[in-house]
Amino acid sequence: MRSRRSAGFLILFWAFSNQAWAAGATGHSDPVAPVLLALMVILAVAKLGSELFERLGMPAVLGELVGGVALGNLILVHPEWNFFEPLRAAVIRENWAVVIDVLARIGVIVLLFEVGLESSVQAMVKVGPSSLLVALLGVVAPFLLGFGVSWLFIKELPAPLEAVVPAGFSLTYVHLFIGAVLCATSVGITARVFRDLGKLQTQEARIILGAAVIDDVLGLVILAVVSGMVAAAELGQPLQMWSLVRLVGVAILFLGGSLALGVWLIPRMMKQLAKLRTAGMMLISSLLFGFALSYLASAAGLAAIVGAFAAGLILEEVHFRGFREQITIEQLLRPLATFLVPIFFVLMGIQVRLEAFANPSVLAVAAGITLAAVAGKQVCGLGVLEKGLDRVTVGVGMIPRGEVGLIFADIGKDLKVIDDATFSAVVIMVMATTLLTPPLLKLTISRRERKALSRQT
Repeated sequence: MRSRRSAGFLILFWAFSNQAWAAGATGHSDPVAPVLLALMVILAVAKLGSELFERLGMPAVLGELVGGVALGNLILVHPEWNFFEPLRAAVIRENWAVVIDVLARIGVIVLLFEVGLESSVQAMVKVGPSSLLVALLGVVAPFLLGFGVSWLFIKELPAPLEAVVPAGFSLTYVHLFIGAVLCATSVGITARVFRDLGKLQTQEARIILGAAVIDDVLGLVILAVVSGMVAAAELGQPLQMWSLVRLVGVAILFLGGSLALGVWLIPRMMKQLAKLRTAGMMLISSLLFGFALSYLASAAGLAAIVGAFAAGLILEEVHFRGFREQITIEQLLRPLATFLVPIFFVLMGIQVRLEAFANPSVLAVAAGITLAAVAGKQVCGLGVLEKGLDRVTVGVGMIPRGEVGLIFADIGKDLKVIDDATFSAVVIMVMATTLLTPPLLKLTISRRERKALSRQT
């Protein structure tokens, strides 16, 4: 009965949205109307998609991505269903589309701020040798494999990049960026599976979660370096060893400096802010700090998400004890993230062009980077130093790319390093690795338990 009601609601919503798009296409005096319409459709599709995929035992983010893919490719069904086409343009010019794009970008910053809040500087220091070695292998192997797949399949510069860079621009930068996309690990998806299975406190889970956090940091450093190299190439500046060292130095100094300064400054700053009696200071002070570090990261030539992640790492629950609110900062952020983050994931889905997969070379790129993404993380198991642990489980737990991989792909599209076809291939890789991980992880954990029982008997 419930499924029939859901289907009926979907049909009614679909009919309403088609009529609304047609009305919006004729023009409206209020400039906010198209924004409201777009937000209404995006959020509704995000939640309906999340509900469907969660009922199927899959991560909610996949529902948001698939919903976005459906919205963005409606024009393939009917040429007049083109409301979301401005969001797929190489340069977004429609005012309402610019607003949606900005909201999605703020959503990314909030998301990485939340990811940072899930850990702390102290927790990263304590992760242990195994987590560190697993993380290093989980960055190096996928990076090299991604570079190799890109070198094998991508032989031409993306058209948008070819139009703006000097003739000497090398395809090497494109290959480097594809490698960088494969470095990160989605800690959220793996943690969810371990929690659902009641195995979050196992040693394998702790190693994976610690390594995933380090992976994100190393991936952000690599992203910062590759982005800086691309920016220098666009200005016609030749790549020199000193430039590369400077880029790595800026990335590491920003992260290290912001963490060191934040650990000293934040307790003092929060103590003073807690004296203010104005409502909402706990949330606003956190956002001010997160946005400030995001801005400083951008000003330093890094991605804004690097600053947001660092801000989340620095802030800890102990810093908020003097505030009036009897609630955690994660709980305060949740409504804001619930609104903004799905916009980003649906927008990523909207920008996937299904028609690109009519080209066999695009399918080859998607298959190649997916295999590289899976194989690269299997090497991680070799980094487990403790005896008796399941190295296969560790490797499988490191597979999903999730939200961070999508953020990297989005930045690559902004930098014009990857075109629409390659972007679509990367999104397919993210979806495939996210889909594969839960069943494979359940399989490896149950296999290990069976072996343990057989030893006891």
